[in-house]
Amino acid sequence: MRLMQAHNIDDLRSMAKRRLPRMIFDYIDGGADDEVTLSRSVSRYDDYELTWRALRDVTEIDTSTRIMGQETRLPFFISPTATTRLFHPAEGELAMARAADRAGVIYACSTLASQTVEDIAKATAGPKWVQLYVWRDKDVVKGFLERAKAAGFTGCILTVDLPVAGNRERDPRNHFAIPPTPNLKVASQVLARPGWLWDLIRSPKIAPANFTHLQGQNDQGGLIGFVNAQFSRAVTWEDVEWMRDFWGPGFAIKGISRAEDAKRAVELGADAVWVSNHGGRQLDTSVPTIDLLPEIAEAVRGRAEIIADGGVRRGSHVAKLLMRGATGVALGRASLFGLGAGGEQGVRRALQIMEDELVRTMALLGATKISELDPDLVRAPHT
Repeated sequence: MRLMQAHNIDDLRSMAKRRLPRMIFDYIDGGADDEVTLSRSVSRYDDYELTWRALRDVTEIDTSTRIMGQETRLPFFISPTATTRLFHPAEGELAMARAADRAGVIYACSTLASQTVEDIAKATAGPKWVQLYVWRDKDVVKGFLERAKAAGFTGCILTVDLPVAGNRERDPRNHFAIPPTPNLKVASQVLARPGWLWDLIRSPKIAPANFTHLQGQNDQGGLIGFVNAQFSRAVTWEDVEWMRDFWGPGFAIKGISRAEDAKRAVELGADAVWVSNHGGRQLDTSVPTIDLLPEIAEAVRGRAEIIADGGVRRGSHVAKLLMRGATGVALGRASLFGLGAGGEQGVRRALQIMEDELVRTMALLGATKISELDPDLVRAPHT
C-alpha cells in the first residue's frame, strides 16, 4: 500500500532514501565531479517543448514496439546496473528480472551482477540481455557469454565508456566500498537502517556472482580491486569486432556520444548503437543524450537501432527521446529507486508509473502508437 502512494519516480527516490543507508543511496543517486551531467541529464528534458495533434481518437494506445529485434510491450526496459543486491540484499537482480517479466519488458543484467546469469534466467521467462565490459582475458569473456547464451539471453551489450572509473566524490566521503568496509561511519549509517541491515545479514556476500572463481586473488581490494585487476584499459575497435563475431546477432555498443563512433559501430556489425553518458557517473559536463540523438540518427541512417538513456524520470522523457531519434529507452535509476524503496514490488511500481505517464503523454500528443511519435511534435530549444 505504501508503494501505491508513490505517484512519480521522485516519490520512489524519497522512499529509497529513507530505507537505504546513506552510502548505498548516494551510490545510486550520485554522479562524477560536480554532478553537472547528473543534474542536466534530468533538467534538459524541460527545455524540449511539445505540440500535439488535435481531435484524434485516442481511445486505444498501443505502446508495443521492437528493440534490437525483440518484441516488447513497452518502448523502455531495465538497464544493466552492477551489484544490484546492494540496494535490496534479499532480492537484487531477481527482483528486477521478475518485475520486467510481469511488465512485459526487456531486462538487461550487468557483467558485475550480484546473482548468476543462470539464477536470473530462472526468475524470468521474458526477454533478457547481458552487459559486458572488455576484460583482459578473452577466455573469461567467452566463457561468460557462452553461459549467458545457454541460459537464454538473446542480447549482448558492450559498454565502452568506462576505460577508468569516473570521479564519484560521494563514495569516498561515505567510505563506500563493495562489500562495505567496517568502520565507525559505515556502522552508524547501517545501524540507522535496520531493515536493510537485517536483509544484508541474512543474505549471501555481495560480490560479482558470475566470477567467483576469479575473486580470491582480489578480495583485498573489494569490487574496485577486482575491476582494476580484470578489466582492460586498452579497449580498441578490434576488441569490439571479435566480441561481435563471437556473440552473433543481438549486439549493442553502449556509451556512444559521437557520430563518427556510431558509424564505426554500424560498420562493425552492431545491431544497436546505445547513446549514453553512463548516468552522469563518468565524464562530467558531457552533452545530454537528448541533444545528441539527431546527429547519431543521421550517422546511423536506419542501419541499426538507437537506444538512449540518461536522466529518464518521466514517461514524457521516454516520448521525447523517441521523437528525437531513439528506438528504445533504457531505465537505470528509475528502476533502482523502485528496488531500493520496496524490492520487486517497488520495481513494478516504477515501471507502472512510467507506463501510465507514457500512455497519458501519447494520448495528449494525439499519438496512438509508437510510430506516431514524430520528430515534429517536439521542439528543440534555441541554441
